[in-house]
Amino acid sequence: MTKIALFGQKTSTSLTDIIPILLNYLAENNISYCVEEKFLEILKDSTELNLSSVETFSSYEDLDKSIKFLFSFGGDGTILSATTFVKDSNIPIIGVNTGRLGFLATINKNVLMEQMDSFFNDEYNIIPRTLLTVKRSDGVEIENNFAINEVTVVRRETTSMITVDAYLNKEFLNSFWSDGLIISTPTGSTGYSLSCGGPIVHPSNQNFIITPVAPHNLNVRPLIVSENEKINLKIRSRAEEYFLSLDSRNFPLSTDVELTIEKADFKILIVEAVDATYFTTLREKMLWGSDKRN
Repeated sequence: MTKIALFGQKTSTSLTDIIPILLNYLAENNISYCVEEKFLEILKDSTELNLSSVETFSSYEDLDKSIKFLFSFGGDGTILSATTFVKDSNIPIIGVNTGRLGFLATINKNVLMEQMDSFFNDEYNIIPRTLLTVKRSDGVEIENNFAINEVTVVRRETTSMITVDAYLNKEFLNSFWSDGLIISTPTGSTGYSLSCGGPIVHPSNQNFIITPVAPHNLNVRPLIVSENEKINLKIRSRAEEYFLSLDSRNFPLSTDVELTIEKADFKILIVEAVDATYFTTLREKMLWGSDKRN
């Protein structure tokens, strides 16, 4: 029997519209499902469905690896959280957008049911997304030490800049005097990096983007490097700690701790509808061509 997983993070009126219709479709097509534990509680509170006997999961370890898709209800941030459940399982993620159009959550909830037959008839595109992985110099393991968007180091508990000494394959690159430094994947090029002046890079490119956050030297610009580079960071600060951010997961670290950042040995699989493309999403999200002169 085909099986899927459902995940979301917050209550939305959109859920009360779409979830009952979706569950009815699953029942009619003999498709079983499991629901992330916290999301199930949200659904119980926001719908009148009888969900008392639904199978649940709460981590990567107890997620059934045989499921066909994980449906993520929310926006791009919800998908970032969903990656911690699928990790290297090669379970494709279908991002159902319950709000504004996202770069990852591209299936609008209003057209989801129109796409369901296509998904289960294998009529869709799979877009593999490269990830970054991070290691600490002190050997302490970082839980879920990967990022689909970006790895960021930023100042903590100080208004002063930090200095980030960056090395590529042990060759010194630069000392960035700034509020922080972003190491972004092509997927994350339209996120934090873009807001700091970084370039838009198509997800199929095999690159990483190094973007300073509010650099003190105005001649320092974002830099695109090969995804095969191993990036080492050493942080100097007037404070004793700095923040390490993996997508939306934050960790305070001592400035004694150096970081090694490189390409992860697995990818996250994102499902796109056949008629959807990255450039279509880009035009709509960035409002390209939306000008009174047009």
